[in-house]
Amino acid sequence: MNKFIEVNNLCLSYKNQQVIKNISFSLEQGKIYGLIGRNGAGKTSLLSLLASFNQPTAGTIKIDGEVPFENARIMQEVAFIYDRDFKDESSPVKEMFDTLKRYRPNFDEEYAKYLLDRFELPLKKPVNKLSKGKKAALNVTIGLSSRAPITIFDEAYLGMDAPTRTFFYKELLEDQARYPRTFILSTHLVSEMDYLFEEVLIIHRGELVFHDDFETLISRGAAITGDFSKVDQFVQGKKKLSEQTLGRTKSVMIYGNLTEEEKEKARSIGLDIGPVNLQDLFIYLTEEGK
Repeated sequence: MNKFIEVNNLCLSYKNQQVIKNISFSLEQGKIYGLIGRNGAGKTSLLSLLASFNQPTAGTIKIDGEVPFENARIMQEVAFIYDRDFKDESSPVKEMFDTLKRYRPNFDEEYAKYLLDRFELPLKKPVNKLSKGKKAALNVTIGLSSRAPITIFDEAYLGMDAPTRTFFYKELLEDQARYPRTFILSTHLVSEMDYLFEEVLIIHRGELVFHDDFETLISRGAAITGDFSKVDQFVQGKKKLSEQTLGRTKSVMIYGNLTEEEKEKARSIGLDIGPVNLQDLFIYLTEEGK
């Protein structure tokens, strides 16, 4: 598949502080990407560059072969949905969507009505009078119903309660199956959202420390579960990410690939081997000195 987004040696500085440091990667069409990093890692700064909200200090971005900054054709194909408070938006919800369909060529009005109904958003209520949860639902509805070829969600769902977020995840996957596009999801809810990601980008202190498919990333470690004494003996000398104990049963997440001989040994003494948890791996990879 052709590269749809190409980023080369990208840098961004604010005054004397460099927040994005020589980042390069490429993204394909029709995939869901997870962008994760600690607070202040540079996630929003990177996404603002992809959405042409800012211009790079150095390096290049190309979307569909063109530079997106001040490029009307490309910019209307990118929807950047972030955590907004809408404090100055006094127009009713319905009016906002009447305006939206004039600027988004792929906007689906029927799908928007369906989402507005499912999220129970009052069409006549001023946007700035909505609760935080309803504002988040409004944001998500804008992003999904715009059906932009590149749709970026930057923590736009944090105001939602757990059941509403679950509906959003389900709807995102179903609509991606119907109308494939490139989603980029920036989140701190790693353990809750990891199953959505086809590829993962990890950013730390403005640098890209990992970019690969989800399965490759979680294969960098393993979860070892069984009798606590046997688990402790097996993981001795290995890098531990986390551990949990319940009675005599213990589960330890380790970093590093196991050889076939090691896997066979673990099974022979009654231990189970499972995939590593993405959140634990993320925490380990972004610790100082890793």
